[in-house]
Amino acid sequence: MYVKVLNGNPVSFPYELSQLKNDNSSTSFPAVIPASVLADYNVFEVALTARPDIDSRTHKVTQEVAEVNGVWTQEWIIQRLPTEQAINNVCADRNIQLSDSDWTQLPDSPVDRVAWAVYRQALRDVTTQLNFPWNIQWPESP
Repeated sequence: MYVKVLNGNPVSFPYELSQLKNDNSSTSFPAVIPASVLADYNVFEVALTARPDIDSRTHKVTQEVAEVNGVWTQEWIIQRLPTEQAINNVCADRNIQLSDSDWTQLPDSPVDRVAWAVYRQALRDVTTQLNFPWNIQWPESP
């Protein structure tokens, strides 16, 4: 992954080598472009970092790039979604889990219906947990 920089500021990230070739269609580049040649075109390799493990139902994660000790480095920006949107997302996921387990409550279901009923009630109760919707302890299915 690369970044295109002008006057010390990133102007295109992520930037692909195919873009460099398209932007400079009259230039012939080698199959492997050395970092020194990339620098001549203000293109730099980006040091990748691990994406944070964040619940996408409640947070938005975007990536940016910054120069850190002379190295362009991927950075992650974490933003909370608006509360109502987070609640709607969590409840929609919970409703899918409830719907997916409806069959367990049929009279001829070959599972422990009581255990599944307890699980399904725990799913309904996630909205009453402390710090809902930001920190949810999901029940485990039987």
